[in-house]
Amino acid sequence: MIGDTVASLPEDLLNGGAWFRVEAAANASAVRRAAERLAGQLGLSEQRTADLSIVAAETAGNLVKHADQGTLLVRAVRDEQQAGVEIIAIDHGPGMADLAHSVGDGHSTAGTLGIGLGAIVRQASWSDLHSVPGKGTVLVAQVWPSDPPPPAWAAGLTRPLTGEPVSGDAFAVRDVDGRRQVLMCDGLGHGSLAAAAAHEAVHAFVSAPSQPPAALVDTLHRRLNHTRGAALAVAELDAEAGLVRYAGLGNISGTVIGPSGRRGMISLPGIAGHQRRQIRQYDYPIEPGAVVLMHSDGVVDRFDMADYPGLLTHSPAVIAATVLRDAGVRRDDAGVLVARLP
Repeated sequence: MIGDTVASLPEDLLNGGAWFRVEAAANASAVRRAAERLAGQLGLSEQRTADLSIVAAETAGNLVKHADQGTLLVRAVRDEQQAGVEIIAIDHGPGMADLAHSVGDGHSTAGTLGIGLGAIVRQASWSDLHSVPGKGTVLVAQVWPSDPPPPAWAAGLTRPLTGEPVSGDAFAVRDVDGRRQVLMCDGLGHGSLAAAAAHEAVHAFVSAPSQPPAALVDTLHRRLNHTRGAALAVAELDAEAGLVRYAGLGNISGTVIGPSGRRGMISLPGIAGHQRRQIRQYDYPIEPGAVVLMHSDGVVDRFDMADYPGLLTHSPAVIAATVLRDAGVRRDDAGVLVARLP
């Protein structure tokens, strides 16, 4: 959802999050109210909700003051013990050449006190920031009820086609019996029926028994036979073997990107739930410092990591948000997922 009201936010916030265009002070206020309402739904304490309110207000305020085409996502994040709130801000603004200096209190390019980024970093339980002059900035900040969990090894983002209330793209992450696996899915078409197919794929993925990717894709194919179908792919990251095991049906793009370059992974033709000629698993080497990038056809496959110095060292959420910003299209649902070796 992209908008500036909070009347229907709780369900959206609890089930994937809500997108906002942040172009004026009123939009920034809507972001803060939405974050506070989500904190209430998740049971955050009064103090942590106050911290979140500062993070939300300062993040949205920075977009109003400095950004071009600023957008912001508010969503729930969870681990096995607790749930928190995540805010992801994306802009096409001027960017920052010296992040350490920009985060320090007193630095301002808009005639203000210059305490925004510093306040965000202090009040958030965890944050990550990447910026490139001339391209813009991506900020991810999380507020948890107690000590934050270790940084996530995989993260994704989806955004609906302009004008649609829901996205037909979805992703999921799981760790079952030592298998670290991720799913990227694109429900056929757009709107609620595409979203229903993608949500069924996610549910089947997280509830399936421990299986290698090819068997898991076959399981999802059979589970989606009552939906309109989907393109999907599953990747398994094996740190001990230094491999990515990958299987896919349809137009999901998968790439291993590392310091020494990039390598595309193979998805076979088909529609999970309807058309399946064969399902094959392919193994690819993955070097330390590399990531697995998966995306739907709502993201163009011409992203050059060389244009983003240092990005590979950042969190999967920051990498995914950067790719969505610069390679996502508005004429289709768009979904990006990034995973890395522990």
